[in-house]
Amino acid sequence: MSVEAITIIMVLITFGLYTGIGWWSRVKDTSSFYVAGQNVPTVANGAAIAADWMSAASFISMAGLVAFLGYDGTIYLMGWTGGYVLLALLLAPYLRKFGKFTVPDFIGDRFYSSSARTVAAIATIFISLTYISGQMRGVGIVFSRYLQVDIIVGVLIGMAIVGFFALLGGMKGITWTQATQYFVIIIAFLIPAIAISLQLTGNPVPQLALTGSDIVDRLTTLQIDLGMTEYMAPFTDLSLLNVFMITLALMAGTAGLPHVIVRFYTVKNVRAARWSAVWAIIFIALLYLTAPAVGAFAKYNLINTIADQPLEEVQEIDWVNKWETTGLLQFNDLNSDGIVNFSEGEADNEVVIDGDIIVLSTPEVANLAPFIIALVATGGLAAALSTASGLLITMSSAVSHDIYYRIFNKEASEKQRLRVGRLTLLVALLIAAYVGINPPGFAGEVVALAFGLGAASLFPVILLGIFDKRMNKEGAIAGILTGLIFTLVMIGLILSESIFGTDGAILNSFFGINAQGVGVIGMLLNFIVSFIVSRNTPAPPVEIQQLIESVRAPEMDSELEIAATKEDN
Repeated sequence: MSVEAITIIMVLITFGLYTGIGWWSRVKDTSSFYVAGQNVPTVANGAAIAADWMSAASFISMAGLVAFLGYDGTIYLMGWTGGYVLLALLLAPYLRKFGKFTVPDFIGDRFYSSSARTVAAIATIFISLTYISGQMRGVGIVFSRYLQVDIIVGVLIGMAIVGFFALLGGMKGITWTQATQYFVIIIAFLIPAIAISLQLTGNPVPQLALTGSDIVDRLTTLQIDLGMTEYMAPFTDLSLLNVFMITLALMAGTAGLPHVIVRFYTVKNVRAARWSAVWAIIFIALLYLTAPAVGAFAKYNLINTIADQPLEEVQEIDWVNKWETTGLLQFNDLNSDGIVNFSEGEADNEVVIDGDIIVLSTPEVANLAPFIIALVATGGLAAALSTASGLLITMSSAVSHDIYYRIFNKEASEKQRLRVGRLTLLVALLIAAYVGINPPGFAGEVVALAFGLGAASLFPVILLGIFDKRMNKEGAIAGILTGLIFTLVMIGLILSESIFGTDGAILNSFFGINAQGVGVIGMLLNFIVSFIVSRNTPAPPVEIQQLIESVRAPEMDSELEIAATKEDN
């Protein structure tokens, strides 16, 4: 049986499982649609958070970024991991204690302002749309390869499937589906990693193989022989300034991502939120500690297989032929010598590889069993689908709950609010599909832009909203608008060529800072503007200040809550 046939069978089986879970947990009320009825067990919520967190950027693109960027690619590992710890320690317990549905809900009530709620909802939509476009790209790549269709068709197929799951079960269905998808994701990532580790080093533990064998030295020698830079040479693709700024943007952006924060609203109490964070960190670490090894193994196998080989023979290799069909792998015999010249310079590099195919193609390049190849494709779909579904619900709640219901129609029925929420899902899907077809970078790079927007807009006001009683509505609104507008404009100017099709970038960088790191400047402007404006306008009402004091106080769980949490764990 062919790899494609096995893949389709495995995808159909897992999709059948996801559909069954979605149907079992389908919703008819807004509490279940937005926050799963706030009754999700902590272990399941931890797995759902991990699946939501380990998007296509983590599963498909992160190892590819590490493979292409080497040392510099570790910014994604450091930023995303450190940011999650920041979120779990500084924000999640307090937001859960506040007890609302969404991040705009918190900002609207904390800053006693419909305007603040609206601005936060708009920021949420921008962040989520940017983030979901990377997921649609990942889904499209998987379908384009294994259904042998153009990537545009792949993205459209993915759009239909993501929409189906999100529309059916809301947050309740998505939570239980994501908890299941986590185990699909981690199995699909670890099994090939272990197999390739054994194949290349004889060590079944990828992390130990990366640090305790000569694989990095072999890869470095191979690259140098081809005229490329040393694999682990620092600051070759990114400057020291950009490494620092992107890492910080990813960390702060993590703590400002509304689709991750909302996960802590789906449990019973603050204690359960903390336990969810603990479980999620454990689950996430299994993949994040393995990704650097996969990146190194994948690049070594890829270069060793095709570099300096006759082009005709390379193009006859089965996996090469099939990835060429997708348009994500291309060969250009620039010097007409019939040999594949693999180098880093755009002018003389005859191999054009989309970084998002690295993980998906690795089992095929390594000649692993068809079952493992199919398993990786299934895992990639699970990763993209899990995050995309969560993002759709986040955008849906921002429009239907935070804008439509809380501002424009407070008398809206459950049925009306659900209808608006589902209509928002469809519109968001269409926009995400377009950006997925015309991305400004790898899935991981596109997702990094969303983190920059989160860092610049929501993170500062959430942090100040919890720890600064003097922070008021005027400061929050001014801060969010300043950070969001500045970052959006800078990203647009720096990436104008890929986003708007201009002849070259309008702006090469912001004083040396690229598009992925410019959100830090937006974040600093947000903090400064928020602080100055809040100190020069009236203080929040006394009851708001007292509310913040109670939110920051240690949680005094009742015996009943503690017992319920122990049962969950």
